[in-house]
Amino acid sequence: MNLFDLPIILASASPRRKQLLEQAGFRPQVCPTHIDESYPPDLPVEEVAAFLAEKKARALWALKEAEPESRLEGVILAADSIVLLDGRIYEKPKDEQDAERILRKLSDNTHKVITGVCLLSSKRKKVFSQSTRVTFAPLSDEEIHWYIRHARPFDKAGSYGIQDWIGLCKVKSIEGSYSNVMGLPMAATYEALKQFV
Repeated sequence: MNLFDLPIILASASPRRKQLLEQAGFRPQVCPTHIDESYPPDLPVEEVAAFLAEKKARALWALKEAEPESRLEGVILAADSIVLLDGRIYEKPKDEQDAERILRKLSDNTHKVITGVCLLSSKRKKVFSQSTRVTFAPLSDEEIHWYIRHARPFDKAGSYGIQDWIGLCKVKSIEGSYSNVMGLPMAATYEALKQFV
C-alpha cells in the first residue's frame, strides 16, 4: 500500500490537526473521542500528553470493536497537546478571565508545548511525544483583551494558537517543530506512519 493511501482515523475534533494531515497528503476520517482527560497525579508532567493521546486512541479502538458496522477502518491517530511553564500545565481556558490569567503568565516568558501522539492499529501501537520551546514577547493588557475577543482561543491549550495573531506578532522564537505547537508534530508523525503501511 502507498503511504498516502493509508486510511487514518483522526480521534480529534481539532481542525488544525486535520489540516496538517491533509497538507501532508493524507485524507483522515474524523472521529473525535470524548474522554475523561484525567491522569494519575503522580504521572510526570512531561508524560501527560502521551498518556492522554493513548487514552483517546484506546477509547476509539473500544468503540470500533464494539460497533463493527461503524466502518472505522485504518490506523487510529490520537494526539493531545499541553502547555508547560515552571512545571505547571496550562490547559484550555475555562472562560475569558482564565484565558487572561494564562496569557499573562506566558507573556515575556518561555514555555514548552508538548504534543503526545498515539498511532494504533490491529497490528501495532506507537506512542511518542515531542517538545517545542516557545518564547513570547511582552503582552499588554490591551493586547490580551483584544486577542481574546478576536481569536476566541477557548479550544486551545495555553489560550493561544501559534498560527494566528500571537504567532505572527508576539512569538519571539521557537525551538523545535512549528506544527507541534499547532497540535501535531508532523515530521515525526509522518515517519511513524511509515511503520503502519
